[in-house]
Amino acid sequence: MGDLYRFGISLDRELIDSFDRHIAAQHYQSRSEAIRDLIREELLRKTTAEGGTVAGAIVMTYDHHKRELVNTLIDIQHDFHEIIISTQHVHLDHGNCLEVIAVKGSAPEIEKLSTALKVLVGVKHLNLCVSTSD
Repeated sequence: MGDLYRFGISLDRELIDSFDRHIAAQHYQSRSEAIRDLIREELLRKTTAEGGTVAGAIVMTYDHHKRELVNTLIDIQHDFHEIIISTQHVHLDHGNCLEVIAVKGSAPEIEKLSTALKVLVGVKHLNLCVSTSD
């Protein structure tokens, strides 16, 4: 982290007490650490809303035996090759697979990929997690 900048804020007692309980429950070392995370989270939301560049992971489980699903998943991933960094495929059991797709690119394109995969018959669950790319 670059130069530290200190500033003060005023909060209602009820709000700061609630925040301190949150800090303790999350095991933060200080209010500063928790506030930094809140600021980063808000800036990530802004980047995502404005269509900026983000990095993340798409995690999905699917039925390996669903007819043509595997081929469709591969075709869709090839259509989005420019934002897919890596894919990891795990055989959970004879019929179920887990796939983790690492992505980096514009938030709208990543969302488009996520949606295209999620709506396929045989995809049991899909979660998209994004973070900053810088």
